Amino acid sequence: MLDIILLEAESASPAQGSSWSVWIMMILIFVVFYFFMIRPQTKKQKELQKQREGMKKGDKVVTAGGIYGIIKEVQETSFLIEISKDVVIKVDKGSVYASADDAQTEEKK
Repeated sequence: MLDIILLEAESASPAQGSSWSVWIMMILIFVVFYFFMIRPQTKKQKELQKQREGMKKGDKVVTAGGIYGIIKEVQETSFLIEISKDVVIKVDKGSVYASADDAQTEEKK
């Protein structure tokens, strides 16, 4: 039984010329992976960074923690956000997103 399995394994071993097909397959997998996974993600990150850089005083935002507020001051690496009357918090720019409410009002204009 073991002899039959070993004989079939030897006959199924790839030929000398098939090593190119393995390399071509690996390259094709990488290209597909790049165009369907890596490229869209980097494009989305650049768009989000551009959106954060365009935020200004008075914009409605949502933090990564789910806190809604209005930008009161833009600093170099952070925002001061008013979440309630006379309640202002300092939040890192990386954890702030444009509010859906703000986006809807922009579409109506």
